[in-house]
Amino acid sequence: MRKQEFLAQLRKGLSGLPQDDIEERLTFFNEMIDDQMEEGLSEEEAVSAVGTVDEIVTQVVAETPLAKIAKERIKSKRRRSAGEIVLLVLGSPIWLPLVIAASVVILSLYISLWVVMVSLWAVFVSLAAGSIGGVLLCIIFAIGGSVASGIAMLAVGIVCAGLSILMFYGCKAATKGILMLTRKMAIWIKNCFIKEET
Repeated sequence: MRKQEFLAQLRKGLSGLPQDDIEERLTFFNEMIDDQMEEGLSEEEAVSAVGTVDEIVTQVVAETPLAKIAKERIKSKRRRSAGEIVLLVLGSPIWLPLVIAASVVILSLYISLWVVMVSLWAVFVSLAAGSIGGVLLCIIFAIGGSVASGIAMLAVGIVCAGLSILMFYGCKAATKGILMLTRKMAIWIKNCFIKEET
């Protein structure tokens, strides 16, 4: 791919961002490609060394704050006609509650995911505490002369320790998955704002 073609595709991919940010990124990648070419790479090799347009757009969108993207998107590119304004106002008793309800449902599902995660981590902490308590009770019962009760408490402590180890790795993986989901949701929301109007 040639440099000008790459920059044109990059401009199109970043079209929902503020114009200053787009120009800054284009200048950065233009200079990066020129530097690669000065080091002896051909134009096509320099462009491919920079990365693909999709990867760059995804990274830039992830780094750009949502408020900045939304502010740029909300700026009206053209004046709305009186008919459009009247339709927006008259339709607001229908579309506004639907938007609010959908937002609340999505937010409550997201919060529910984190509540489940906190609960799972609480179970892990309880099992770890149970394993420590089982070992301590084993020692207390052994000192008190009740060897059978001490062995039972030791068994409980060992079982709790094993379960807490399993819970730790499960909770860690689930937390990592929810954090990845959060990041993907944020990028998806940002991408909704930067889609070009048809």
